[in-house]
Amino acid sequence: MKLSTAVVNGVSATLLSVLAASALAQQDYPSRPVRIIVPFPPGGSTDPMARLVAHKLSERWNNATIVVDNRPGGNTIIGTSIVARAAPDGYTMGYCGASFFSTATLIPNIPYNAVTDFVGVTAIAKSRVVLVTHPSVPAKTLKELIALVKSKPGELSFGTSGIGTNTHLSAELFMQLTGTQLLHVPYKGSGPLTNDLLGGRVDLSFQVTITQIPNINAGRVRPLAISGEGRIRALPDVPTFDEAGLPNYGLTGWTCLIAPKGTPMHVRAKVANTWAEVVKSPDMAALMEKQGMESYVASPDETTRLIKASVAEYAKVIRDANITFKP
Repeated sequence: MKLSTAVVNGVSATLLSVLAASALAQQDYPSRPVRIIVPFPPGGSTDPMARLVAHKLSERWNNATIVVDNRPGGNTIIGTSIVARAAPDGYTMGYCGASFFSTATLIPNIPYNAVTDFVGVTAIAKSRVVLVTHPSVPAKTLKELIALVKSKPGELSFGTSGIGTNTHLSAELFMQLTGTQLLHVPYKGSGPLTNDLLGGRVDLSFQVTITQIPNINAGRVRPLAISGEGRIRALPDVPTFDEAGLPNYGLTGWTCLIAPKGTPMHVRAKVANTWAEVVKSPDMAALMEKQGMESYVASPDETTRLIKASVAEYAKVIRDANITFKP
């Protein structure tokens, strides 16, 4: 059946009007201050990156007001709950990563569903985990450490920034893959952990690279291996776990922006497209590399899919290790 010229023209006009309305909606956003909820205290390893994101988005949006709102507590549940309850209009987003993925399984009866109550906005950055030991530990390679731990099961200690954190689950995955046993010493945050690691009160730790690069460069800790594919410019002499003899190691380390379910696609797409433009600049790439981070870009739909996959990935490690958490 042939369509009349009038009908075709009518359809074309309708499509053009829809596209024009979408473009106009993107131009209109944001028309008031945007809030990015960070479920951690100011000054932690997550906070600087969230503030960098807010600053760069603001620059691209004619100095629009974007506020980083730190809401720590409850193993990130307090801040994340605020995002879940917010109006789905794009003016409240959450900055999240490993703790968001692990809490979904670790803590029962949380007041939201990490997979169904949120939608992805954009991926922000990839992070790596580096295994560091105190210099007094008599192992200078990963293979030597594995042999040492096997000869003294349960004697060497590893510090973490808390039960169920990425630093904890990375160690659990290491023990699962190597058949070793380490003594877990949890801390309330990365600050106290780092102090005891530098003081030799814990033997080793699996840390996000950004927190340990200064200590590694100063010789205060010894790096043995780094997660991910390929070495990083900030630590060119540190081999990957695969290079060091432990293939298929590492949880997917990445951060993203999320929004309440129902947040319009045109809003999320504008954020994602703007961030994709930001990370193209050479100065941005150099800045992230210096911090041991890698820029990461994903569409809203792809970010939503990646969140679901990461929740499942972290859940497997938690269940295999039989980790329980009592608030």
